[in-house]
Order: sequence, then structure tokens, then C-alpha cells
Amino acid sequence: MIKNPFSEELYKKRTHEQQSDFRGEYFRDQTKIIHSQPFRRLKSKTQVFAAPENDHICTRIEHVLHVATIAVSICKGLKNTGAWQLDEELAFAIGLAHDLGHAPFGHEGESALAKKLAPNPFMHELNGYRVVEHLTNYGMGLNLTYAVKDGIICHCGEDFKNNALKPSAKPNDLESIKNRRNLPSTYEGCIVRIADKIAYLGRDIEDAVRTEIITKEQVPALIKKELGENNGEIINTLVLDLIENSKDKDCLGFSDEKFELITLLKEFNYKNIYGHPKLTQQRTILFNAVGDLFDYYLELFKKYGFSDDYKQHELKISAQKFGRYLKAMQPIYSKENTEAKTIVTDYIAGMTDLFAQDNILDALGLKLNFDY
Repeated sequence: MIKNPFSEELYKKRTHEQQSDFRGEYFRDQTKIIHSQPFRRLKSKTQVFAAPENDHICTRIEHVLHVATIAVSICKGLKNTGAWQLDEELAFAIGLAHDLGHAPFGHEGESALAKKLAPNPFMHELNGYRVVEHLTNYGMGLNLTYAVKDGIICHCGEDFKNNALKPSAKPNDLESIKNRRNLPSTYEGCIVRIADKIAYLGRDIEDAVRTEIITKEQVPALIKKELGENNGEIINTLVLDLIENSKDKDCLGFSDEKFELITLLKEFNYKNIYGHPKLTQQRTILFNAVGDLFDYYLELFKKYGFSDDYKQHELKISAQKFGRYLKAMQPIYSKENTEAKTIVTDYIAGMTDLFAQDNILDALGLKLNFDY
């Protein structure tokens, strides 16, 4: 029987002891995540295409739901072989929470904050852990289980080189992780890491066609023939292949044939979608706007700190909102002696696209255009 390498006691451990109830630990984590503000905000955060007013373009909340359901499907498929012991509720919880650390405007917001925060790192995985452990509920966190937090900070869905994934050889010290080199401590975390790739490769093509960045005819014929004509077919093909190729092993991986096709699809997406001139131009605008917004708030904080001076009527609405945030978070920031750049990063990273858009207009006088 293939099962996780470490004890259930470790996986279910919480930072603050909590009485168990009939729901079970991982289902309880799901409810904590779903009812949290960071999860709620995902409905208005960019996945790839920044389009706050287009209901048909994939947002971050749709993406995490795709990842969670794909991860559960993989768990069910492997369990049905009789060789694997997996927990679908754990996989679903990690899937729901894995992107809670994303900034507004997707990876452009992340890149802008990373530049401003340097030499300290800013990665959405690390920030996701910070959000659920240190920031949410005014510094109390969500008090999730170790296994779910480990899955969040180690989900790293951008790794396309490893086609044989298994848990870390030793449990991760979550507070010490500062990069993307750590593997998850559970098979469920590894499954979410793979499901992340499965979820967005085909979905990004659908959005690209809808926004007329590409046409269906441009998608390589081999991809359409061997993986599928649409996102649902691509997901089904890859999930079934992963289950079939992993059922008799102690690691997770696709067949060599399908892994080569995933690489081909990734290369097509990067060249024709993510590298398209319209998206490149928009990324530059968003990167600069988030960076300028960071400078605006940093200057305000250096001038007023945690004082009540943000309430001045002559200050912009965006400044007054920042002041209210600081007032609410002052106890935790003062206790930890948090650096000014980190405070500003926390504030901006928590924004939805719409909230960021309004503050960019108010603070910088810049009206963002999301037409493709």
C-alpha cells in the first residue's frame, strides 16, 4: 500500500490546539478556507487574463476549484486501483487554498511586488502560507492543519521538468521555507502540484480563443488529436493517463508520450498566448502600476506610520483606506516589528483586481484598460 511517509499526528497538527469534531480535520479546513476573506477575494483576481468585468474569463477562484476537483479525481482513481491510500478531503482543501497568496493581476502583480520587496522573496506560495498562518483574522490566521499549509507553500505548479513526483524525504519546516525547492510532505500535496498544471493549460487556451489572442486552428493538430479539442477533454486525458501510469509505482507521473505532449502544449501557450504582444503590453502596464502603487503606500507609511493622520479629509480615499487597514493590523505588526515594505506588500497582495484598479485610479490617476 502506497501511503504518506509521516505520521497522521504530524499532518493533522494545528498551530493552536483545537477540539476535533464530527467533520474530520481536513473537511474542517475546507470550511475554514471557504469562509475566509482571502478565498472570497479570489473571485476578482486574475488567473492569466486581467478582465475584471468579463464574466466568461477564468478568474483565480475558478482555477482553484478546477485544481481541487482534478486533485480529488486523481485521488479517487488511484485509490480505486487498491494500491494507494489517499485522502480526498486533504487534496480538496489544499486545492482550494493553494493560490490564496496571489496578488492582484496575477503574476504581473507578483513580479512587481517581488521587485519592490527584494532582496527578500515574494512568491505567491510563500505569501499563501503567510496569509493563512499570520495575516487572516487580524493576525490570528486560519489555524489550518500542517498538511494543508505544507501543500500551499510547496504547490509550485510551474515545474515542468519533473515527471516523477513523490513527497519530501523529511517533513518540511514551513517557517523556514524561502524558495521553491521544497517538495510537499504528502502525496496529496504532490497531486495538487500536478493538478495545477492540468487545470490551466487547456483553460488558458479557451480564454485565449475567447479574447481572440489565438484561434482554435493555431493549436497544434497533434495536441488536439492526442490530448483533446477542448479543456474538458484535455483534463480527462491527462487525469486518466496519470492514474494509469502511477498506479503501480510509488511516485506520480505521466506516460512519456503524454509528458512530451504537455511540454509541447506548454511551449505553444508560452509562445502564442503568454508571449502575445497584447498580453506583453498589458503586463508592462500592470507591472508598472502595481510598482507605483507600492511606492505611493510606502511613502504614506513612512510619513504617517500607524497614526490617525490618514483620516485627514484632504488625503485621497486610497490613503484613508490604507490607514484603516493599518489601524486594524497594528497589534500584529507592532508585536512582530514588521518592516514597512512587508506591510505595504501585505496590503497590496490582499487586493482584488477591482480594488487595486480603483486605488490605482485614485492614487495615481491611471485608468487601466483591459481590452484585448
